[in-house]
Amino acid sequence: MPISIRHLTGSLPLFMALHAWAGNVQLTVTDPGGKPIADAVVFLDSTQARIAVKPQNGIEVEQVSKQFSPRVTVVPLGSSLAFPNRDVVRHHVYSFSPAKTFDLKLYAGTPANPVLFDKPGIVVLGCNIHDQMLAWVVVVETPYFGKTNGTGQITLPTAPAGNYALKVWHPGLPTGAQPQEQALVVIQPNQSATFVLKGAAL
Repeated sequence: MPISIRHLTGSLPLFMALHAWAGNVQLTVTDPGGKPIADAVVFLDSTQARIAVKPQNGIEVEQVSKQFSPRVTVVPLGSSLAFPNRDVVRHHVYSFSPAKTFDLKLYAGTPANPVLFDKPGIVVLGCNIHDQMLAWVVVVETPYFGKTNGTGQITLPTAPAGNYALKVWHPGLPTGAQPQEQALVVIQPNQSATFVLKGAAL
């Protein structure tokens, strides 16, 4: 069943309201026991959202203390990411993921060319020198996306009224798992919803 907030102020017909409204979606992501889930990637998917997507540049996934930071990054399709090494040791950053395969040979500092993420999907990052280093880049075809905070909450950017697939992914899901989803109808300026993510190891 779609999550929706069906109360509309005024007496406009529904079809007129759907063209007039744009709204924020305040979302809470929890596990089946009600525990909030941090670092969950959340996004709204639709045909119109895919048309509206725009790349972002200047995004970094750095290496500090033999870890990637941030651990989870979400970017719109077509974005380029830099991978600066701010450690005192060199790293060899790579991914074999179908959504993006690349290989930055052993280096220090910042590689001259950022990496273009031109396919949607989940990209797993690793270091060929330090096996404990692991991170994820989630590439989405929408401008309406974000990542939950420490209390499992997020307010998505204002989205035009309409029907969406609300999708959620977390690195605690099994390897290769795709985002979980449910229907969402945006029909008023501010609305809230809860998404129960199943099967994530936290």
